[in-house]
Amino acid sequence: MKLSRPVSWFLLAFGVWSWFIWITFVKNLWKDGSGLAFDDAGDPTAYFWVHLLLAVASFLLGTAIGVIGFRAVRAHHRERSATGVPTAPTGEQP
Repeated sequence: MKLSRPVSWFLLAFGVWSWFIWITFVKNLWKDGSGLAFDDAGDPTAYFWVHLLLAVASFLLGTAIGVIGFRAVRAHHRERSATGVPTAPTGEQP
């Protein structure tokens, strides 16, 4: 299956965005002072573990989606380089 250039860039951007968002979330989860993530003794709660599991799953999925997008973008670049067609600006067809 061949992905279009816009879809390839979207997948790559989604992977990067996913990492940015979830890293921020995990930092905020770790510093949580509301009592949701850690109990009074400082031990992690079920809320912490569930959200950490969600973050790890999102890291993995974001990485997989980003890798697919990166490979597709790279394939488009190689294809254009091999045919000798100059790369058109985004949104324009050669």
